[in-house]
Amino acid sequence: MTIGVLALQGDVREHLRAITECGDRGRPVRRIEELEAVDGLVIPGGESTTMSNLAISFGLLDPIRKRIVGGMPVYGSCAGMIMLAATVLDGRPDQESFGGIEMTVRRNAFGRQVDSFEASVEISDIAGGDFHAVFIRAPWVEDVGPDVRVMGRVTSGPAAGRIVAVRQGNLLATAFHPELTGDLRVHRYFVEMVRRAEDDR
Repeated sequence: MTIGVLALQGDVREHLRAITECGDRGRPVRRIEELEAVDGLVIPGGESTTMSNLAISFGLLDPIRKRIVGGMPVYGSCAGMIMLAATVLDGRPDQESFGGIEMTVRRNAFGRQVDSFEASVEISDIAGGDFHAVFIRAPWVEDVGPDVRVMGRVTSGPAAGRIVAVRQGNLLATAFHPELTGDLRVHRYFVEMVRRAEDDR
């Protein structure tokens, strides 16, 4: 399998490294023909407004939307979660997203860069105990639709109870950055999602 990482902006190399360590081939995606060649896609952390503008400039906004509707597995971390949200709060009025997950996400919900923090997150369906999560100008999920599975919440501290991991069908999103921790469990979970989607075709 080949899993793409949207390489317009953000922590692309870290996700590519994690995919490789999971035993699959990672590939940067900047053009439509590169998007068409992958079996799944990671939307990395970064700055969601910039990512939105670049997706439009590179002609990738609608092609990614179509692949999502067509069932391609996609994982979004931090800004990637924002890009997969149906509704974004505190974003720019002209900001576009790929959509796909029936959720309302609040941009920069945990505060500015100086408010970045680490916390334990309990994630259902992923064995091995709580995930040590890194939050950098992170969003949180304020509301989800009936088809969205809440997979993770912050377990302690002032943000305890906030939704930070969700799944809807072939779409997965986290508010935190597993690619920065060395813990490959989230990436392995996504790789398995891609494999099952391929088996179902």
